[in-house]
Amino acid sequence: MTDRFPKSLLIDGKTLEGASDGAIELTEPATETPLCAVPAVGEKEIDQALQAAQRGFAQGSWSSSNPAARSEALFRLARAIRENCERLARIEARNVGKPIGDARWEINAGARCFEFYAGAITQFGGRTIPVAKNGFDYTIRQPVGVVAAIVPWNFPFLMACWKVAPALATGNSVVLKPASLTPLSALALGELAWEAGVPGNILQVIAGRGSVVGDYLTGHPLVRKIAFTGETGTGARILRQAAGDIKRVSLELGGKSPNVIFADADVDAAAEAAPMAVFANTGQDCCARSRVLVERSVFDRFSEGFVAATKRLIVGDPLSEETQVGPLVSSGQRETVERYIAIAEEEGGKRLVGGSRPQSPGYYLAPTIFAGLPSKARVCQEEIFGPVACILPFESEAEAIALANDTQYGLSGSIWTRDIERALRVARAVESGVLSVNTNSSVHQEAPFGGFKRSGFGRDLGVEAMQLYTELKNVYIDLSGGK
Repeated sequence: MTDRFPKSLLIDGKTLEGASDGAIELTEPATETPLCAVPAVGEKEIDQALQAAQRGFAQGSWSSSNPAARSEALFRLARAIRENCERLARIEARNVGKPIGDARWEINAGARCFEFYAGAITQFGGRTIPVAKNGFDYTIRQPVGVVAAIVPWNFPFLMACWKVAPALATGNSVVLKPASLTPLSALALGELAWEAGVPGNILQVIAGRGSVVGDYLTGHPLVRKIAFTGETGTGARILRQAAGDIKRVSLELGGKSPNVIFADADVDAAAEAAPMAVFANTGQDCCARSRVLVERSVFDRFSEGFVAATKRLIVGDPLSEETQVGPLVSSGQRETVERYIAIAEEEGGKRLVGGSRPQSPGYYLAPTIFAGLPSKARVCQEEIFGPVACILPFESEAEAIALANDTQYGLSGSIWTRDIERALRVARAVESGVLSVNTNSSVHQEAPFGGFKRSGFGRDLGVEAMQLYTELKNVYIDLSGGK
């Protein structure tokens, strides 16, 4: 099959095949061979996109349109995504290195995201408020304006949908900036959106190097809202840049999530589920349960099961239907992960499995598990963003909670226990925005997603995401007749 890759930027209703910062040459992670090139924007093209976005918003044909019209356009886009699922999945698999089965799931989840917000448009609004004075008080939700949506390289299509869908549903205009390593599926999303009837100055997609685009885009005076998913240090810089003109900001940042296994849990089921809780997407997931906390009485049993299940994972070609774990996204990312493996061994960690490169092309690295490290070890504290997990024992519920919270992050996590009272106590005590009990499934389109502490603030998904793309206005009407 010959794959057709999008190679043009989408600005003000026009495709742009060249840009002022040259081109970004993309490499296929599974083969280490050239994939294609896309134009790299500079300040000139960013200005064009933002001026067009502001003009499109001010004209009101989208922002002030009948909500049903926006709903119909987003439903059409969702249908187009489903109809193009295989092409989009292959783009994602080849550009990112993710297994084709995972990529298909993510494309369909992106379509579901647009369907959800298309249906929510006519259900989302203000409320009436009984006030003490003789009058009528009500609130309305109005779009913020121009939104800069910046998404990472690990889930480029799905994260783009998470930002773009609620922003468009609530009437904003959006300039979407995917990561320079993985821009292709976002560009394809933009093409489908235009074909579905989203105006060309309402959704625009640019690509560029972070060092050129990031500061200029997020600091631009026309941007009223920044929606960012990515690394915590970058999120902190965006927050500082946004402070000057008080931009609205939502940040979904890093994670170092716990997987807590109590002795009364189904230990064998937890061990069988643990590998894909951390090694899915080759560990390049801010929700990865890379800190595995196990009650000491079942520590050896769980560890043996976890290692055995990890050894059964199929690591290989992303386009193979059997593959469960693909390559890392780049040579640089693999080198970063390998440095952490070396650090863990220097700190006294015992490697139970993995950590080696195969003798073949591609940025592959075997899923790796360490034991024997203290909670304060770097591999147990820092976000590695690769296929590395550490197992730590605990003696009591209180110690499990303390270990789970012993990190600067607070994004996700799992709790395994048959005791419902314990599950409720621990879920309340763990400092994390998203938790699951007796499963590693904690992300749902209908429910809010986001973190505590240095994992960010604001929420993607659910109706809660729509609130972040609107301003809340209160109106009071005096009904006293001047008395």
